[in-house]
Amino acid sequence: MSIKLLLEFAVVLGAIFLGSRSGGVGLGLWGGVGILVLSYFFGLPPTSAPIDVMLIILAVVMAASVMEAAGGIDYLVGLAERIIRRNPKHITIVAPFVAYVFSFGSGTGHVFYPLLPIIYEVAYENGIRPERPLSVSTIASQQAITASPVSAAMAGMIALYEPLGLNLIKIMCIALPATLIGIAVAALVQMKIGKELKDDPEYNRRLREGLIQPPTNAPGMRPESAAVLRLNRTPDSEAETYEMSIQPNGTAAVVSAEEKTHLPPGAKISALMFLFSVALVVLSGLFPGLRPQVPQGDAFVPLGMATAIQIVMLATAALILAVTKPPTASIPKTNVAQAGLTAVIGIFGLAWLGDTFIKGNEKIIMASIGDLTTNYPFLFAVALFFASVLLFSQAATTRALMPLGISLGIPHASLVGMWPAVNGYFFLPTYGSLIAAISFDHSGTTRIGRYILNHSFMIPGLVSTITAVAVGLAIAKFFF
Repeated sequence: MSIKLLLEFAVVLGAIFLGSRSGGVGLGLWGGVGILVLSYFFGLPPTSAPIDVMLIILAVVMAASVMEAAGGIDYLVGLAERIIRRNPKHITIVAPFVAYVFSFGSGTGHVFYPLLPIIYEVAYENGIRPERPLSVSTIASQQAITASPVSAAMAGMIALYEPLGLNLIKIMCIALPATLIGIAVAALVQMKIGKELKDDPEYNRRLREGLIQPPTNAPGMRPESAAVLRLNRTPDSEAETYEMSIQPNGTAAVVSAEEKTHLPPGAKISALMFLFSVALVVLSGLFPGLRPQVPQGDAFVPLGMATAIQIVMLATAALILAVTKPPTASIPKTNVAQAGLTAVIGIFGLAWLGDTFIKGNEKIIMASIGDLTTNYPFLFAVALFFASVLLFSQAATTRALMPLGISLGIPHASLVGMWPAVNGYFFLPTYGSLIAAISFDHSGTTRIGRYILNHSFMIPGLVSTITAVAVGLAIAKFFF
């Protein structure tokens, strides 16, 4: 291995390190600096930027952002809350799958944040250690990204693998059951993690010092926090519900439930339109005949899925905008739009940087590690995992390393089976959703350990990822 290659690799690692310190769009911007150094100082020819992937992300993000501006995400959060509250005793099992479906349908894990206080509240009110459902649900919200048909990571997979014969449906047939089984196993394991809430030292310390009130619904515990009295009034045929909250200091407040859950008029229809477009994308992958036929040489073939997703989601954004009429100026300010911009910049800079480095040194890399990964293909999954720890992005990791896996000659279906390994973001407890989950757990059970890596998300993260990769590889071997 030459000194030049090592220096180039140091440039890549340096750009990733500086980008991770900046956070947000800084990851992608420092990727651009890395490309500048590799091309201007080391003479590597820059590859083509991943335009198709970025356009898919932009189209999906616009549809989801218009839906959020119209209140659609708030509507979906309300549905998720009802499901979680109906099954309080089984929240460690129910909440992760609700989080999974939430991220799967929207294509981004950022819409999971509104569920965190709900999961905490339901668990704590029923005397369940909040760490259990909070940690595994946080993991589930990201595992869903590597199965969602409209995620940025899936956009990268489609762009890479559809020309090789693995379309959206084939990818989902491996990734969807693999990640679902991974989450199921992690949830079952998580039910036994940690002491029961009443026995947790940190929780009892906070209780003694008055930093937190006892659970209101836990068996054997007297509710000393806010109590809720629901009053129903039905004048004529109209029903109205009020909530009277009695606080520990004796004050009371009456709030109309209709005011509390007020949603814009177009919230429900915007959510339904978005979900319909997701279903249409899946059906288009399942039945290519639904896509328009375009000329290719002397024959006509179905329009490529990358282009089809762009068209469907961009049109969906316009239709939601026309039907629900949210303030146009609010759309770029939504959480989804801001997260989408970060994803696009990350793909633009980091994926372009990684692709430039790999293509520029393809022969040397193939000669160095080709035999090793051929004999021990699982090592590529390990590489995906630790790359995602550095990149904090499934999409950027997918676009940066998957071309290398293809070049190494690893079977395409096996590479898809290893794909859930890109969910290594949890390894270091610095990712946004991890920090948010810790912040929402006022009981103190969800935490970063004394040794940093022994944090609340390590066990469910490792269990779900290892299980998903194992199941994915098994599906790839026996069915593809």
